[in-house]
Amino acid sequence: MSDVQPLTENEIYERMVETILDHRLPPGTKLIEDRLAGAFGVSRTRIRPVLVRLANEQIVTLTPNRGATVAQPTEKEAREVFEVRRMIEPTLIACFIDQATAADIAVLTECISAEEAARQIGDIRRAIRLSGDFHLHIANASNHQTLGRILRELVSRTSLILMTYSVNHLQYRPDATSCGCMEHRALLDAIRLRDGSEAARLMRTHLEQLEAQLQFDEAREEPPDLMQLFGAAHA
Repeated sequence: MSDVQPLTENEIYERMVETILDHRLPPGTKLIEDRLAGAFGVSRTRIRPVLVRLANEQIVTLTPNRGATVAQPTEKEAREVFEVRRMIEPTLIACFIDQATAADIAVLTECISAEEAARQIGDIRRAIRLSGDFHLHIANASNHQTLGRILRELVSRTSLILMTYSVNHLQYRPDATSCGCMEHRALLDAIRLRDGSEAARLMRTHLEQLEAQLQFDEAREEPPDLMQLFGAAHA
């Protein structure tokens, strides 16, 4: 008899979020409850609440009589996400500058260095995730709970958008990531100078350039095997 404990719902949720945002589950992938239950070694009743939670965060789409799929943002939704990010992130970075500690700035510096290292070896998936981490740390350390909570959802949705529509990601260019490291370094310079106005301007420009990468065509990836992705999760 195995001593391995079944995964909790939160552990399943974390594993699925990581896999989706790490670009191993492309947008539009069907998430069949029976297969997920078998892969994680749990019952379907443990899978359904996880899918509902992911749907509430707009990472997964639940459709009556059709089940769950990884969310696949439309062009309109993608542009709305960037529009809202341009509204709130200049405020967040200004709040961050008002109270950023040396430790906060060190975290951003390390994040950029790790992103550059990922880019140099062509690990675009990791670079995209680290790009999001840079923005999230600014939000988390800004002490603006409402805007920070909104941005956390938007960063997850942005990752899906980039996975679907980013030219740099689709071409897997080793010299490009979803969020340019040079732009992050310019932001970091403004943060170190405590120049909130310049940082806000750079943030808006940065997000405009990020949106400009998007190419709204029908490029698609082959759906992965859920058992292969998650089958070792409960081993």
